[in-house]
Amino acid sequence: MKVFDSAISEQFAAYNVDTVEFTAAMPANSIDLSVYSPPFSSLYIYSESERDMGNVANDDEFQECYRPLVRDLFRVTRPGRCTAIHVKDLVYYSNASSKGDRGLRDFTGDCIRTHVAEGWTYHRRITIWRCPVREMQKTKSDRLLYKNFRQDAARTGGGMPEYLVVFRKWADEMADTSPVVHEAAQYPVESWQHMAQPSYLITDLWNDTDETDTLNVRVARDPDAEKHLCPMPLDLTERMVIQYSNPAETLYSPFMGIGSEGVVSLRNGRKFIGTELNPTYYGQAVKHLREAEVAGPASDLFSRAI
Repeated sequence: MKVFDSAISEQFAAYNVDTVEFTAAMPANSIDLSVYSPPFSSLYIYSESERDMGNVANDDEFQECYRPLVRDLFRVTRPGRCTAIHVKDLVYYSNASSKGDRGLRDFTGDCIRTHVAEGWTYHRRITIWRCPVREMQKTKSDRLLYKNFRQDAARTGGGMPEYLVVFRKWADEMADTSPVVHEAAQYPVESWQHMAQPSYLITDLWNDTDETDTLNVRVARDPDAEKHLCPMPLDLTERMVIQYSNPAETLYSPFMGIGSEGVVSLRNGRKFIGTELNPTYYGQAVKHLREAEVAGPASDLFSRAI
């Protein structure tokens, strides 16, 4: 295993490294929670490296590259604890189809099946609402055009939601595992009712989700920074961190990107380990992590202002 660079402090450890090799070398039962967005198969190419999981020919090849990481994440996670992934189904078009059709690829289901095959228990799926108007303006997708709705609605689809899928490492004796505890004074029943929602909608409740609530907003102000293509929204990460880990525990992101999961972890009083193959993203992540460490935990754990 070659570590190209690293930054280690009291609260975080970040590595510019191949995450598959790094995770394989981690101690068993050493992580309390992992939260991340896996590469969306071949949808994006994050680097020219052969180690980049985005450099694959198809979804089957991606899952074969992803499977060893999923297996080792199961090994390094403490019994009874969880991993949460941010995923979505993928659109394919006629030029990528052997029979000239167009439709959807069940990428979410593929990821679920890979996790279950490697020992994880499928625990929960949360649907994340996304605005179809914003998606149409961004992608110009044939599936969302109003003119197609008027002229031939069979061509149209609908907005593409995203998902948070949670898996749990089941243990033979679950009673012996370390629980995640929430005190009623800090988390009244209303906060649990919000966390337990099966979908995150745009409302005026705490369980709002904002697709623009990402570290990309900050990076976009830096003309010399390279944009991270699909960052996980900070508020989604915060829900997982608060619900599935205790303060001072250790979170892991094998696809750290520009450091979103790490920033949220530090802001909520957790420790963080992250790996990233792209050296530019790694450099941005270290910058964000150092800033979050200096700022310290947020006094309001539900704050989203980064």
